Amino acid sequence: MNLDFSQIVPSIPFILEGIGATLKFVSVAIILGLLLGTVLALFKISKRRFLKWPADAYTSVFRGTPLILQLMIIYFAVPQLTGYDIGVFLSAVLAFGLNSAAYVSEIIRAGILAVDKGQFESAEALGIPYRPMMVNIILPQALKNILPALMNEFVTLTKESALVSTIGYMDLMRRAEIVGAQLYRNFEPLLFAGIIYWVMIFILTNIGSLVERRMRQSD
Repeated sequence: MNLDFSQIVPSIPFILEGIGATLKFVSVAIILGLLLGTVLALFKISKRRFLKWPADAYTSVFRGTPLILQLMIIYFAVPQLTGYDIGVFLSAVLAFGLNSAAYVSEIIRAGILAVDKGQFESAEALGIPYRPMMVNIILPQALKNILPALMNEFVTLTKESALVSTIGYMDLMRRAEIVGAQLYRNFEPLLFAGIIYWVMIFILTNIGSLVERRMRQSD
């Protein structure tokens, strides 16, 4: 086996800089996906069709097409239509955030519907307005039920973040590819990048498990 990891040692700091770039856009995309997903979920359970139908259509489009296609459309095609270039970072955030929102909306919708109907009826009987009821009563209960599914979505989003290397974003994957091209050795830098991704996912998974245990203990 023609392996020599010593050759990538000088490039390790360059590759490690990709961790910050990856976590930066992933964090913003997660926040965008969570906020928009919550709004979409509330639209989906609404009895008003003019809110429910657009939310369902949004979810159908973003869940029914590949994430990399959405990324390419935002980065390459939208500027063609609008005449304005979209930066690499913003393109990555929009593509991953909008895509994640579609999945998060389904997760939150299912969590809300899983809350006992008596909670809704009791809140209505007490005269609690819809918005305070959802924010203070229903959503906190739903969150406890859907936390594992949400964490799984965030883990998936972090792994799929490597796709942004296709538009030149200097994330972890892109930097590993550059090092491989410079050294004419791809296995070592890609394996190193793979280990870093695994560590990030391992940490994120354990944080999710810790939060889940804390929430269960607080019941």
